[in-house]
Amino acid sequence: MRLQGKVAIVTGAGSGFGEGIAKLYAREGAKLVVNDVNEAGGARVAAEIDKEHGQGTAIFVKADVASDADVKAMVEKTLATYGRLDIMVNNAGVTHKNKPMLEVTEEEFDRCFAVNAKAIFLAARHVIPVFRRQGQGGVIINTASTAGLRPRPGLTWYNGSKGAAITLTKSMAAELAPEKIRVHALCPVAGETGMLADFMGEDTPERRKQFTSVIPMGRFSQPADIANAALFLAEDSSEFLTGLAMEIDGGRCI
Repeated sequence: MRLQGKVAIVTGAGSGFGEGIAKLYAREGAKLVVNDVNEAGGARVAAEIDKEHGQGTAIFVKADVASDADVKAMVEKTLATYGRLDIMVNNAGVTHKNKPMLEVTEEEFDRCFAVNAKAIFLAARHVIPVFRRQGQGGVIINTASTAGLRPRPGLTWYNGSKGAAITLTKSMAAELAPEKIRVHALCPVAGETGMLADFMGEDTPERRKQFTSVIPMGRFSQPADIANAALFLAEDSSEFLTGLAMEIDGGRCI
């Protein structure tokens, strides 16, 4: 198994991409901390992982990734439960509804940047010292978006938050590489998750056709697509890769 003996935190793992990543990591031998602000979703995913792979394979930790105290407590719970941490997946994300930029409220803007960008800073504050103490490197994976590479109108401030995530990823990777701490960004095209309706403005056959028409492979991304990329970037066979902003987009960014 490709992650045997590893311990991973996956934020926003109560549904969508995070759920897909957490479940694939467990299948490949990792122990999981399933994080979400949605207690029902996160607890469900952790329970399903335990049922499939054995009691103690996963725990659920409710935490707001934009809260320093919550992130600190989540990392401490991980260490208390499993004794180490090898992989941090900053997957939790939010968006504002697709609309003209000046119609986005200050509250919506602040939440986008708190969850999509500040959370990376907070995770780094608490995870990197753990990696350094362990002395074996580590992996940080940030879920960004093709929105940070090829922005769509109507999502301007969300696009900016994901652009920040990509730049943070590359700068972190450059700074941490001498310590064998690898940092990557996943850049999915719009996917079949709970945020899809907000991305499109409304979930109608016409809007779906409009969005998929600019994806050469003709479909939205699926959680399995993102999970497979997150597995490759986390496993030891990719140890010489860092700073990637991997486009998982069916050709959208070509």
